[in-house]
Amino acid sequence: FDARLLLERLRNKRLMFVGDSLNRNQWESMVCLVQSVIPKGQKTLTKFVNGGSSNVFYAHAYNATVEFYWAPFLVESNSDNPKVHSVPDRVIQWHAIAKHARNWVGVDYLVFNTYIWWLNTLDMKVLKGSFDQGSTEYVEVDRPVAYKEVLKTWAKWVDRNIDPNKTTVFFMGMSPNHITPEAWGNQGGIKCAMETLPITNRSTSLDVGTDWRLYAGAQEVLPTLRRVPVHFVDITALSELRKDAHTSVHTLRQGKLLTPEQQADPKTYADCIHWCLPGLPDTWNQFLYARIASSPWPAQQ
Repeated sequence: FDARLLLERLRNKRLMFVGDSLNRNQWESMVCLVQSVIPKGQKTLTKFVNGGSSNVFYAHAYNATVEFYWAPFLVESNSDNPKVHSVPDRVIQWHAIAKHARNWVGVDYLVFNTYIWWLNTLDMKVLKGSFDQGSTEYVEVDRPVAYKEVLKTWAKWVDRNIDPNKTTVFFMGMSPNHITPEAWGNQGGIKCAMETLPITNRSTSLDVGTDWRLYAGAQEVLPTLRRVPVHFVDITALSELRKDAHTSVHTLRQGKLLTPEQQADPKTYADCIHWCLPGLPDTWNQFLYARIASSPWPAQQ
């Protein structure tokens, strides 16, 4: 990973991660990777701008930004507040994307994801009507059906509004959880706590609970775009092996590090969803780097 080369490719450009907290995890990784070669005073990190939805890292000398935009379902939902989004019943408006998408126009590299917020319930609550009109009634739709419909809404917007000569579009595969240690043979384990090695020497298929139906839905929808190619970054299978790479009890709860008492209770407090940095998201960004660094230089350069 050559941070200077990537920054040169990002000169006068914007790289934006769009999605949920796993994409924020990957954005944090990318910021760490590129900022390491930028002298103090020549970089700025601003959080909760653009109405609170965006975090922006700016490399002054390159006039380049690495940004994160909060949209956990890509379409509108009742979880769109980047600071207050822990709602008991998650509801989406599956054909409404313009309010988010207007912030994506003109960005040079867009990296989308949506997955973890779909896993709370087997069915997804889909709004009848719109949030703007104060609608509260919803119908419940099978998770993979709703996921595919949301991706169709997103794909239609991308195909109609993105200029493929200016913007490169990526879609990240599903980031797995490691909450059931029985899946890797640790019968007495507690979630991912105390795991220090990846899963190796598998003699049977691995099932850590990833919803491969959503993976299949993405694989079906992405090739349907006619104007804009979307690069699917397939991270799921390799990430399933990394039971050791989560933040576990070395994490934050409501903005504060866990207390020793909380750390001693991994069943309640271990985070086996997000990832340590440095760590696995750096590998995901290697894939983005390879695609961006190997693409042709613009003609004017």
